[in-house]
Amino acid sequence: QVQLVESGGGLVQPGGSLRLSCAASGFTLDNYAIGWFRQAPGKQRERVSCISSSDGSTYHADSVKGRFTISRDNAKNTVYLQMNSLKPEDTAVYYCAAGACGSKFEETWFGSWGQGTQVIVSS
Repeated sequence: QVQLVESGGGLVQPGGSLRLSCAASGFTLDNYAIGWFRQAPGKQRERVSCISSSDGSTYHADSVKGRFTISRDNAKNTVYLQMNSLKPEDTAVYYCAAGACGSKFEETWFGSWGQGTQVIVSS
C-alpha cells in the first residue's frame, strides 16, 4: 500500500530550525514529485515547498523563500523540509504529499497524503 509518514515536528522558538521528514513506503518516491503543505489553526491549507521527480526542480511559496529548503534522499526513500529562521506564523500542521510540482502547485495535484506533523513556533 502507498503510504507517506511525516515526522520531525515539535515546539521551537522563533528564529530556530526544524527538519521535517516524509518517508515513503509502497512506492519509490523518486518517481514522484513531493510537496509540503501546511494548515494553521483557522486557516486554509496552503502550499509550502515542492520538489520535482524529473529534474529535481524546487518551488517555494513566497512566505518561505530563503528560509525553507526541500531535498530528497532516494536511498532512504525520504524527502526532507529544512525550516530555518522560523516565525510564529509558520505554526501549522505540515503535510507531505505525492503528485506534481509547479510554481503554483496546489493540493489537487497530489493524490497520496501523509497524516501530518505539528510545528509550533513560540517563545
